[in-house]
Amino acid sequence: MPERDLILAIDQGTTSSRALLLDRASRVVASQNVDYPNYFPSPGRVEHDADEIWASIGSAVGAVLAGIHPSRIAAIGITNQRETSLFWNSQTGRPAHRALVWQDRRTADRCEALKREGWEDRVRTRTGLVIDPYFSATKAEWMLENVPGLRADATSGALRYGTIDSYVAWKLTGRHVTDASNASRTLLYDIHRGDWDDELLGLFGVPRVCLPEVVDNAGVIGVTRGVGFLPDGIPVAGLAGDQQSALFGQACFAPGEAKCTYGTGAFLLMNTGAVAVPSSRGLLTTVAWRLGGETTYALEGSAFIAGAAVQWLRDGLGILTRSEDVEALAASVPDNGGVSFVPALAGLGAPHWRPDARGLLSGLTRGSNRGHIARAVLEGIALQITDVLGAMEADSAQALSLLKVDGGAAANNLLMQFQADVLGVPCVRPTNLETTALGAAYLAGLGVGFWKGLGDVHAAWAEDRTFRPEMSADERATRRVIWADAVARA
Repeated sequence: MPERDLILAIDQGTTSSRALLLDRASRVVASQNVDYPNYFPSPGRVEHDADEIWASIGSAVGAVLAGIHPSRIAAIGITNQRETSLFWNSQTGRPAHRALVWQDRRTADRCEALKREGWEDRVRTRTGLVIDPYFSATKAEWMLENVPGLRADATSGALRYGTIDSYVAWKLTGRHVTDASNASRTLLYDIHRGDWDDELLGLFGVPRVCLPEVVDNAGVIGVTRGVGFLPDGIPVAGLAGDQQSALFGQACFAPGEAKCTYGTGAFLLMNTGAVAVPSSRGLLTTVAWRLGGETTYALEGSAFIAGAAVQWLRDGLGILTRSEDVEALAASVPDNGGVSFVPALAGLGAPHWRPDARGLLSGLTRGSNRGHIARAVLEGIALQITDVLGAMEADSAQALSLLKVDGGAAANNLLMQFQADVLGVPCVRPTNLETTALGAAYLAGLGVGFWKGLGDVHAAWAEDRTFRPEMSADERATRRVIWADAVARA
């Protein structure tokens, strides 16, 4: 019998599903990504076919197990796109409707009505969230109200409801569970009491009987059975929403430690420990993870545009052939030549929350060239993240000591150096930028004793490079003043 020396992580994302095999030393043994379709039935509506999601997971897992005996898998961890919601039949597992994706905005009018009715403060106090179509509750409500027969079946117990982690866990093990981090993104979960909130369930008309049990992020929830692409009996032992999983995968275990994931947008989370810190600066209060029944909380902020600004340089302005070329182009000039860029191409998120803001390119002269614009775009990405982290420091009353970075754009050395410069703290990049899948693997490993505790996980995490601030305090202050002026004009 082979040694159980590998962890399988399933990272279920918005456009693809990834499977990753990790060994005890945190090395990636195999990784595979499989795309699947998104559906856009009308403007503002985004849907997934859950059967296609499940098929993509099967294909990804099958690919990473080519030549590897499945009996080597000690445990499975699941991480997922958060907030995406669906109902499925409790007997057959067939979806009752397409899943409504986190990007779906069909419930915007309902959210505005709830705000006018005075629910916002009550909802925020209990859930740490704002009332917005982004979160799960109004998606569930819409399906219950608009899909024929759905409410009757959900109330009778014939249907299960959940986010994608819950669906994948059910398909693997037959248990109907979710974890505390995903539950905290639904608008239905009291993050202080650690339970579904009956008043909010009533407000959104979601029957408690169809909801999953909320479990810790690490611990065996069940074993595989009848899956097809995996043998029976493998423990499923880790669950976490994608951004919380990345925070865990970056080993940000102490209060005040933070990570930024640079993708199409940028997601920032700061560990606030056992305290659910309320935000007065437009941030979200969320569950980071729950281990051994003890909850760790986080503050979360996001920038709508990060890597998407580089894609705009490539596709909109045509000054790049490939996104990867932006670093060399930006490095072709010694500085930005006085050019500033505010990446408000889809409005501004935290801490400004100005959906009406627009992108701004300023300071152009006859001497400005493509290199100056490219450099200004990278600097604008970093400066908006500095704003979010400043809000986190103010809300939490904790000074940032370093920022751990991951995601595709974290490979850009010029961007990471400038990020360290304008923050005034080191930016630390890990050897494995797939920290979302890494977090799910670490949680699953903890759940079965593959790693004995957080110390073992911290030891398994490996640093690639630390970018230390090189900018003077005076120049940093000047850059921030110029940035604030540009944001005000945007």
